[in-house]
Amino acid sequence: MMKKSRRSFLKVAAVSAIGIGAAPAISLSSSSTNSHGSSHAAKSPNKGAKTAKRWGMVIDTSKLTEEVVEHIVEACHKAHNVPDFNHEVDEGKYPKTRPVNHKQEVKWIWEEHFHNAFPDKEDEFLADKFKHLPFLVTCNHCINAPCVKACPTQATFKREDGIVLMDFHRCIGCRFCMAACPFGARSFNFRDPRPFIAETNPDFPTRSKGVVEKCNLCAERLAKGEQPYCVEVSKGAIVVGDLEDPESEPRKLLDKNYAIRRKQALGTEPSVYYIM
Repeated sequence: MMKKSRRSFLKVAAVSAIGIGAAPAISLSSSSTNSHGSSHAAKSPNKGAKTAKRWGMVIDTSKLTEEVVEHIVEACHKAHNVPDFNHEVDEGKYPKTRPVNHKQEVKWIWEEHFHNAFPDKEDEFLADKFKHLPFLVTCNHCINAPCVKACPTQATFKREDGIVLMDFHRCIGCRFCMAACPFGARSFNFRDPRPFIAETNPDFPTRSKGVVEKCNLCAERLAKGEQPYCVEVSKGAIVVGDLEDPESEPRKLLDKNYAIRRKQALGTEPSVYYIM
């Protein structure tokens, strides 16, 4: 039985990789598709687009408050059609919808305690201010991204500028990427997420049941020359820019402040830094 199941999975993965690989790129502006719309092939940047050799993020923990964190999470999730499974749905319109599972979550950026975000850095005499800070965590867009290596269909891929993206059409729901990610930065849609979106943003695609999703560093906004949503509402707590440019805002902050990264010993080389 195990051999048969394994053969079936490999067959599906192979067919998906071949079939989808031949499909044309899909426009990101279409909300009727569940694809990220990004082609794996290199493209010339749009006029006015923000570019970088390696995109990265710096989070100033001294500027994080419960209010700021709440605004960041809300802005990101609302703009990217992230479902809220605590959101009530019209049972008449969706009669087959199961009761809400309060333990099920889909999240792109969220609040975490220090000991969970940095389990390798917790100390017996850790300052109280760090114990009570609302740390923000998200995809780290790692240089050595294990999720990319684990994906059998290339649904997860890394661009030359360091952003790790999802092509939702390629995702077959195997969740190998979730098992490979040491940061818990990926979520799986165990049910159709669309009924659980209070207000759908037509400018970003929705997903379907059986698809993994995560932070895309607002690649669609960078392509238009705009800052990520989290940066816009963070009141200076989050900065995004080119980590390889000494004159970029993130590098200037890192030159002047002590910063740490999550689980550095694993060798994934995260691109998200935290100023302490």
